[in-house]
Amino acid sequence: MGTSDEHTYDVVVVGTGAAGFATALGAVDEGLSVLLLESTDRWGGSTAMSGGGMWLPDNPLMRRDGVGDSRAEALTYLDASVGDAGRASDRARKEAFVDGVEDFVTTAERHGMRFVRATDYPDYYPELPGGKIGRAIEVQPLDTKVIGDWWSTCRALVPLPIKTDDMWLLERAWSTPAGFVRGARFVFRTLGAVARGQRLAGIGAALATSFLDAVVQRGGASLWLESPLEQLVVEDGRVTGVRVTRDGRPVTVRARRGVMIAGGGFEHNTEWRQKFHGIDGAPSGNPGNVGRPIEIAQAAGAAVELMDDAWWGASVASPAPGEPPGFLVGERSLPYSIMVDARGDRFANESESYVDLGHHMLEHDPDGAYWLVADARHARRYLRNYALDPRALRALAEAGLYVKSASLADLADRIGVDPARFRATVQRFNGFARSGVDGDFGRGNSAYDRYYGDPTVHPNPNLGPLERGPFTAFRVVIGDLGTKGGVLTDADGRALREDGSVIAGLYAAGNSSASVMGRTYPGPGSTIGPAAVFGMRAARRMARG
Repeated sequence: MGTSDEHTYDVVVVGTGAAGFATALGAVDEGLSVLLLESTDRWGGSTAMSGGGMWLPDNPLMRRDGVGDSRAEALTYLDASVGDAGRASDRARKEAFVDGVEDFVTTAERHGMRFVRATDYPDYYPELPGGKIGRAIEVQPLDTKVIGDWWSTCRALVPLPIKTDDMWLLERAWSTPAGFVRGARFVFRTLGAVARGQRLAGIGAALATSFLDAVVQRGGASLWLESPLEQLVVEDGRVTGVRVTRDGRPVTVRARRGVMIAGGGFEHNTEWRQKFHGIDGAPSGNPGNVGRPIEIAQAAGAAVELMDDAWWGASVASPAPGEPPGFLVGERSLPYSIMVDARGDRFANESESYVDLGHHMLEHDPDGAYWLVADARHARRYLRNYALDPRALRALAEAGLYVKSASLADLADRIGVDPARFRATVQRFNGFARSGVDGDFGRGNSAYDRYYGDPTVHPNPNLGPLERGPFTAFRVVIGDLGTKGGVLTDADGRALREDGSVIAGLYAAGNSSASVMGRTYPGPGSTIGPAAVFGMRAARRMARG
């Protein structure tokens, strides 16, 4: 391996999220030696913190279940939802994504990863041509003890044996029969694991654990923590390695086949956020994502795209600096609630795709205050992730980010909106709720909206009048799951210069690269799905030389 300060591998991967691990998995499958580099003291990236779903149209699990999908339908849907958003989402990249799905899934399964479909989860625009329900897959909950001591340094949050299709039902575990049954199953699954001495985890924790088990424990790849990338080694125009800091010392690592930049986006870099987005940001992703790998790739000549965009969404504000906000997925879709701006007006369909809601917040008032307002039934009937911890509620209340009042008029005064205007907004919305049709924004019209609704509420599962106190309001900010701008790549993840030429030996995937999904979010797992597919495609390209 050379001296203590110089090492050589076939493939060097910067980052330990899905993009990095999928690259490493493909390289291991090709018989190549691999080093994964993680800049922080915890591996797994935003993937480990996430819902763990991967949006993979026309995947093998769908075919095994007899669920109809096809390459043509997937591409029709991508054209309809993503459109032409620039070079990162051109036709060749869309085709490469769809065509790479099967290789990723079957290769991962061959290396011990076990997937299950989220059968009920719709695409985010299911009414568009080619739209479907059930295209997302995830790793089955597994015992994280299989990775031994590695678990102690995983970026994952508290391990729970939960799956994607549990979450929408658990939100109404004590208000609908289906929710109660799913809640009971979840409890028995959790207690059963404890009785067996297991530490079961699902969603992002399961995906990260399964990747590490396949790549490091079974595949023999190396993983260095606290080893940030400092520079690319470039010789005769080709990237041949990296320089990193490890244990306080500079280390050079040669890469015979290629270097993969998969170190996440730049959501925690406030200077870049102001430069590219015009806001400081309220990110929910990996705190280690500050954009340094993207910057280093640019220094080597890589072009970038979509730097002004992110995987936006609405989040409940955090009461303390440095604490992540509470990203809102399903809670904003449940009945008996609305979202209003600083004037007390609704401004969008609260139940729409979170990236659309985030874009609408940015377009409507990037610096204004937003509030999620609900009546007593919303709090009593539904499980709200941001309101589960009494200590967190107290902190929000003390910071003025959570207000509770017996009347809507008093609530309006306390959150700083005009009482008369707010009253008119609520009255108008209540009329829509009783008729079942949101005449302003179409809330509840889409199957995606209704997925997170309450089927016992009629005539529209997403609408319920605000009329029973006490009423609550939570301060909402423009949040995100990460940035989506980065290195421009071709169909095999090779980094490109501005003129379209390939930078030999340099690859990028995941949130370090410009997203094939353009400025939208076609379905659940549209971040991790392409990250995994393009990571695998890059490994195959490296193996071909």
